[in-house]
Amino acid sequence: MKKYLVQFKPFLIFVSVFFLTYIVLTLLYKFYLNTYQAEELDGATMIAGQNAEQLLKLFNYDVIIQKSSQNPWQEIILNGKFIARITEGCNAVSVMILFVSFVSAFSRSLKKTVLFMLFGLISIYLLNVIRIAILIVLVYNFPQYTRFLHGTFFPLVIYGYVFILWVFWINRFSKYAK
Repeated sequence: MKKYLVQFKPFLIFVSVFFLTYIVLTLLYKFYLNTYQAEELDGATMIAGQNAEQLLKLFNYDVIIQKSSQNPWQEIILNGKFIARITEGCNAVSVMILFVSFVSAFSRSLKKTVLFMLFGLISIYLLNVIRIAILIVLVYNFPQYTRFLHGTFFPLVIYGYVFILWVFWINRFSKYAK
């Protein structure tokens, strides 16, 4: 048994650090969400919606993203037409938690790890805001593709980006980089 523990030590450390980080961050996020009432929308989602609205207005779109008066989401109105809702799952925090957990599990130096995490979190957030803005425009212009765009294409984009960050991290900065 000791032979196998020694042989698989790197894998066991990775799995342990990954899941411990993931569980702790997920619990912290759930505690954060629990500070809001059932009909309230969390601050992270509100800010993502506001930033998407600002981005679209920068490109002269007639868009309003506003908190629903009775529901925990933001309503998106483009050119006077209701398009969709922004809910808690649209803020990419769960993707960020996954990203941080993975990078933590392959960390080497604290400074490089923290800097890469900051870069990754900021870039994931920006990509998510851009994703929301582009999705609004595409759903307005191509409503027949809403399910594909929201359920397949844009998740592939954001998770694909995170995967690229992970590969870059492993090959350049992790303790396993050559």
